[in-house]
Parts: sequence; C-alpha cells; structure tokens
Amino acid sequence: MRHRLSGAPARKRVKRPYFTAVFVAERASLGYTERTAYRAFSFPITLRFGGRVTFQIGDKVIYPNHGLGVVQGIETKTILGTTCGFYHLRMVANETTVLVPVDNVDGVGLRRAIGDQEVERLFSLLGDGKIDSHQNWKGRFKDNSDRMRTGSIYDVVEVLKSLTFLAKSKNLSFREKRMLDRAKFLVISEISEVAHEKTDAIEQKVDVALERCFSTKTRSIARAKAAKAAPATTRVTVKRTAKAS
Repeated sequence: MRHRLSGAPARKRVKRPYFTAVFVAERASLGYTERTAYRAFSFPITLRFGGRVTFQIGDKVIYPNHGLGVVQGIETKTILGTTCGFYHLRMVANETTVLVPVDNVDGVGLRRAIGDQEVERLFSLLGDGKIDSHQNWKGRFKDNSDRMRTGSIYDVVEVLKSLTFLAKSKNLSFREKRMLDRAKFLVISEISEVAHEKTDAIEQKVDVALERCFSTKTRSIARAKAAKAAPATTRVTVKRTAKAS
C-alpha cells in the first residue's frame, strides 16, 4: 500500500477525452486553432486504423438519427490532446460536417447505405400489415427510441409504421411527433438517394405502402374481434335452443 508524504501535492488523474462524433459548422476551418494542436495528413483512398478498414472515401454512409452522409476524407487529428483517426463526413441533408472517430464507428452505429436490392424489401416491410402496438406511452417511447438509435433502416421503418398508425387514432405527444417526422425523413432520404428518385416521388410511394399496411392491419383487427365474439354468440344460441325445447 502506497502512502503519500505529508505536504506532497496530490497527483491529478487526467481523463482522456472520449469522442462519439464532432459536428463542425459549414465552411468553418474545421473549428480548430493552434491551441488544439490541429493536424491533418493526406492518406491513400483507403486507410487502415487499428487493423480495421471500414469505409472508403466516397462511400455513402448512414449516421443514426442524422441520415445520409458521404465520406469526404479519412484524417488524423489531435483534439484536446488526443490524437486519433476520423472519418470526415458531409451530411447530405444540411451540408454540415461530422467527424466520426474511426475507433468508435461501431459505437455510433455508422453503416453503409442500403443497396438497390434492399429497396423492394423495404417497401414490402412498409406494407406488410404488421405493426407493433404499445399502449403504455413510456414503454412505447423507450422501445422506439432504442430502435432509432440502432441506425438500422428496418428498425426505423418499424417506428414509422407504429407511430403513423397511432397518429390516426390519437394525438401524438410533441416528442413522438418529432420522432415520427425524423423516422419518415430518414426512410425517404435513404431510399431517394439509393433509387436516384426525387424525395417527393419516394414520399408518395411510402404513403401508399403505409396505407396498404394500415388497411391490412384494420382487417386483421376486425377478424380477430369477430372470432372472439363468435363463441359468445354460439353460447347464447345454444341456451335459447335449450329453453325452447
């Protein structure tokens, strides 16, 4: 056991900064000055950090809850005394710059955009009539928030279906309304980019698929209610027959 001498200054523990991502304003000089020991280097188109190669310059990627971005560069920077590799992303929706640490790609859920073959699967999912319904607001909001954070477009589609269906029967809270708008934006923008179609055209297709989904769901609910009521009707008929005899 170590003892500190009386009067000796206590040694401060220095915490290393942990970055999930750094957002940089448009046209800013990456927001760094000489005090932050900014350094940038030129690398080949593909670069290996820590034994992993994930993305290349020019790749279209999805940053959870923010949408589509394009890898503009792979750089090493020193921020607050910590030097690490960053993916330099340009977000398509608002032309902002996001710097995502290479070592934290899995942590933030950064992924490649879907391929052409997955667009049809997405529309099938949008119109399949399967909708998760949560009566409890707190449980529903938690489940949907967790889905939005995964970065999976299929999870976002489930949020879009459930909240749009719910909005047909009740007023959504401000937070759920905002989540619904975000989910619809993420689905439409990614499909639009992959299919090379205008967002208005994709939005119309998404709305048609959702209406097909809700019609199927409504018919399913009606059949379930009818099946549940049938045994009771049968029992009443039997009793009446017995009394008549």
